[in-house]
Amino acid sequence: MDDDDRERPARPRRAARHRNPAGHRAAHPAPRRAGPRGVRRGDDDAHRAGGGVRRAGGGVRRRVRLARPVRTAARPRRRSRAGRVPRRAGHRDGDRPERAADAVGRAVRAAEGAGRRTGKPVRGAVRPADRGPARYAARDGRPGTRRAAARAVRARDLGGAPASVGHGASWQVAGVPARLGTQEEEALTARHTEPRGHWALLLLGGLVLTVLLLLDGFANGAVGEAPRAESSPSGGPVPSSVASGGPVVSVVDGAPRTRRTPPKTIALTFDDGPDPEWTPRVLDVLRRHGAHGTFFTVGARVAEHPALTRRILREGNEIGSHTYTHADLATVPAWRGRLELDLTQRALAGAAGVHTRLVRMPYSSRPDGLTGAEWRAAERAGEAGYVVVLTDRDTEDWRRPGAAKIVQAALDGGARGAGAVVMLHDSGGDRSQTVAAVEQIIERLQPLGYRFTTLTAALGLPPAEVAVSARERAVGWTLVAAQRAASALTGTMEALFAVAGILYVLRLVTLLLFAHVHVRRVRGRARGRAREPGRRRRRRRARGEPPPPMAEGELPPDPFPPVSVIVPAYNEEAGIGATVASLLDTDYPGTVEVIVVDDGSTDRTAKIVESMGIPGVRLVRKPNGGKPSALNAGIAVARADVLVLVDGDTVFQRDTVRRLVAPLADPAVGAVSGNTKVANRDGILGRWQHIEYVIGFNLDRRMYDVLRCMPTVPGAIGAFRRSALARVGGVPGDTLAEDTDLTMAICRTGLRVVYEETALAWTETPASLGQLWKQRYRWCYGTMQAMWKHRRSLVEGGASGRFGRRCLPYLTVFQVVLPLLAPAIDLFALLGIVFVDPVTPLLTWTVFVAAQAAAGAYALWLDGEPIRPLWTLPLQQFVYRQLMYLVVVQSVVTALLGSRLGWHTVRRTGTFTDLGSGREQSRGPVGYT
Repeated sequence: MDDDDRERPARPRRAARHRNPAGHRAAHPAPRRAGPRGVRRGDDDAHRAGGGVRRAGGGVRRRVRLARPVRTAARPRRRSRAGRVPRRAGHRDGDRPERAADAVGRAVRAAEGAGRRTGKPVRGAVRPADRGPARYAARDGRPGTRRAAARAVRARDLGGAPASVGHGASWQVAGVPARLGTQEEEALTARHTEPRGHWALLLLGGLVLTVLLLLDGFANGAVGEAPRAESSPSGGPVPSSVASGGPVVSVVDGAPRTRRTPPKTIALTFDDGPDPEWTPRVLDVLRRHGAHGTFFTVGARVAEHPALTRRILREGNEIGSHTYTHADLATVPAWRGRLELDLTQRALAGAAGVHTRLVRMPYSSRPDGLTGAEWRAAERAGEAGYVVVLTDRDTEDWRRPGAAKIVQAALDGGARGAGAVVMLHDSGGDRSQTVAAVEQIIERLQPLGYRFTTLTAALGLPPAEVAVSARERAVGWTLVAAQRAASALTGTMEALFAVAGILYVLRLVTLLLFAHVHVRRVRGRARGRAREPGRRRRRRRARGEPPPPMAEGELPPDPFPPVSVIVPAYNEEAGIGATVASLLDTDYPGTVEVIVVDDGSTDRTAKIVESMGIPGVRLVRKPNGGKPSALNAGIAVARADVLVLVDGDTVFQRDTVRRLVAPLADPAVGAVSGNTKVANRDGILGRWQHIEYVIGFNLDRRMYDVLRCMPTVPGAIGAFRRSALARVGGVPGDTLAEDTDLTMAICRTGLRVVYEETALAWTETPASLGQLWKQRYRWCYGTMQAMWKHRRSLVEGGASGRFGRRCLPYLTVFQVVLPLLAPAIDLFALLGIVFVDPVTPLLTWTVFVAAQAAAGAYALWLDGEPIRPLWTLPLQQFVYRQLMYLVVVQSVVTALLGSRLGWHTVRRTGTFTDLGSGREQSRGPVGYT
């Protein structure tokens, strides 16, 4: 019994003895219990790695909590803050791998302790590689504890415990691989399936968006608008009693009846409203003079302005129908006419709780001007129970002839002292002349004994408005709500369309400007000149001073230091031979060693490397643990301080290594991004990816280099200082985009990450849309993970804050927000082309594609590429772009739901087979990328 047990008397407990692979025995006193306090549900897996272990005697799951270290007889409880598990491994404490390592160790010990309590030994555990005999041994056990071990291993992978880069311990696994194999991991994490129901929701959302946009287009006459026909006698003759009768027509038992207003009774009627600007002014004039009027409202505008509709009724005026969309009832089909009138009634029911008996057909005027088609439409409305209202005096105020002429038209045309139905408009443009004319008409006629009243009051008819039932009001309210939502949505989409266009143009111009600046700086470096701020350079030239000498220490004592090239390989038999051969065929004057890390491949990857028998190539075999684990394993055995990380499907040119490591001569540079080229660009999909790599990725990297906020050194080609990797704890494994996560961490330390455009690497890209989806899904999801992990850089100071405030907002806007909105914007533009005006959207699209083609031509010229692939750029807008947008949608949904995403391996096609050993298959199983 050690000192701690003497200080804390406890009941005797039996020590569990296990045998590790080396044959050593180690005794482990069983812990009393796990830490007394738990952590929040949903925190990092390291906090709950020991949970879910069943007790031997029953089915109750007892979760092992890890908020504090496990209490054992040999290890007293630590109460210092440094001993606690970080809230989220790899985030705030991501730069302190020792904390994550402690968290992993506690997780494993807790899982093993649970196994000892239940009598179910854990199959595998994690141990430090530099601690001699295995303290945490492995022994086959039941599946229940195997899942606990898998959770512990996964917590290790996600908790930020990196492999050694020359300092500290590297984590190894006894009994189980560092990361479970693909099938095994999928079996253990089957409950973390990818979300699928959101696609149905996305389709439903697209359908709702389409319906609302079509509804707004219908309400505004953009969808289903029939052209105004010239007067035609079709539809039958107009009865003489109607043509020579009064302006108010009703149909009783199939026979038309007309009425006129009594003497000195004026019914002022206003069409096309309500309008939020002009209708209130008309109402103010009527109220000021104690007059009333009849407003023939358009149903769509009633739905948009229900409060204004209620004010019309509240002030003693009455409302009639003017159809829902101001459609010409004489030219539309009968069903459309009925629909127009029914929708208007529902809009009135929802806005004011009433129906109306009055209707005025758009484009109608006096009874003697009715055509046969108009009479037939009026007859159908009369048969439906409406009173059709025409006019005695059409002021034609819609022409804006001036207030005086409007007044003259309202007063003339009848016998002295006769009544009249006067047609005016309170919507449809500037109605200031109408408002002034109404006031003048009332002021001139009221002193003469004229009264201004509603139409039904003037004719002695029942009120035009009829109260509706609660059901009809609810249906009407639904229509009003839908119409208002459609109107708001259309306005929002128009604003988004404009904002997206502006941002697109600004981004394109910004990328081109920074690309030009980057080219000038690269040429300056090539001439051996140190970088100068622009103002200082202009002053020096004005004074005639020579250029400054190169900065002290810019060139290391050894201009060509040894280089270790690390190639992680998982089932890369289709191209590993070509990759290794290209790495050795180099003009780099210094020493180059190639380390191929076989990460538990199930194909002939390792055999191909061994069979090559080339000096300077080392093969490291390890259980499958994922790409970060393989990279860290290679870094741990590498001899050089300059490390080049290369994918197993990538081929270098002879000068690639020399050009790639040249920027590391500057001690301020911690990493270098090379120029990735698409090798399999024969098909249309390959050309699209080639265009994206050149126009998108490379132009972005030029800008990032100038702004010193590089977010990604691609896994296909990148050079790093060992010291830079040591500062960030090696290659992180808690995101699916380990290259982005690593680059962001290096940038936050203050080291520069630069882009070397002349260091070329040819890589194999996905050859099918399905494989492309898998790759980009992982890239996008991993990038969002890295952005979230490094989000605190937005509020930090120094180099970290500079990186966060320059890079993360740009990535958020252009790689997350705009792609999320792009499907809706595309749908909005498509509906505009089909139903509104095809010229404007098509012209806008053509201008954008032309601008993108111009930028693409410049980017291709900078990279020394021909511009022939640009002919596929217009086609890229219809398939490739939409696929990338859906990838972002899927990634965001996966992140919001908290689902765990697998690696999504990509099948190889053997693009570089003829460059390798000749023994690769034409099509390999799967790979990392």
